[in-house]
Amino acid sequence: MENLTVTLVQTSLHWHQPEKNREMLAQKLSALNQPTDLIILPEMFTTGFSMDAPVVAETMDGPTLPWLAAQAKKHQAAITGSLIIKEKASYFNRLIWMQPDGSFQHYDKRHLFRMAGETEIYTAGRHKVIVSLKGWRICPLICYDLRFPVWSRNHQNEYDLSLYVANWPEKRALAWQTLLPARAIENLAYVVGVNRVGADGNNITYSGNSAVYDFTGQTLWQQTQEEVVQTLTLDGMALTVYRKAFPAYLDADDFKLKL
Repeated sequence: MENLTVTLVQTSLHWHQPEKNREMLAQKLSALNQPTDLIILPEMFTTGFSMDAPVVAETMDGPTLPWLAAQAKKHQAAITGSLIIKEKASYFNRLIWMQPDGSFQHYDKRHLFRMAGETEIYTAGRHKVIVSLKGWRICPLICYDLRFPVWSRNHQNEYDLSLYVANWPEKRALAWQTLLPARAIENLAYVVGVNRVGADGNNITYSGNSAVYDFTGQTLWQQTQEEVVQTLTLDGMALTVYRKAFPAYLDADDFKLKL
């Protein structure tokens, strides 16, 4: 595999102000001074983690998908993050994977955070998505999905990188910092976690702790509290060599997830 350059955007968000968030993020991305292959935004990057879906949701024909397409084209990079989407009578916490040519795929959050009432407002996704970029297979997931290793399971190395976009509260930061490297170790894959900082409209605080881990669980980069746009490169050959030297996936239990 070629090396893959990723850009993590750890930022505060304007509560329920999609246009202001798009403008803020565009300004941050305009300061990028090096090429990148993939830009990763937080969960619900247009609104913050909100249960007021009827008020702030948009459709797939709304303004954010064209904005994502414009950013992908401008930076000649894939861009991803989740937002609140209304589809018929249902609401989804939907991650969009946008390519520079305007083509896209999406993933609907599988595990809804019942402790905040997400299960009462949103519809859970039923399909895991694997996308391709520069020869890398990438599995995009959302926040609470991190707590469920079966859903994140890398069956026979079906992906090389998993990423989690999140609004993960500061009071549970230890779980975030523990589970991200655990997912890397057990799945023999790179893991990227992008979380927000600041406080939302419900006075919940977020400490960021966005991070990148290699396939051994080693921390390649981590940032707490501060807003930051960080770019770094993942070594594809190092992953290939490690999997050949330590093929633990060959001894994994063989089962299929029943939805």
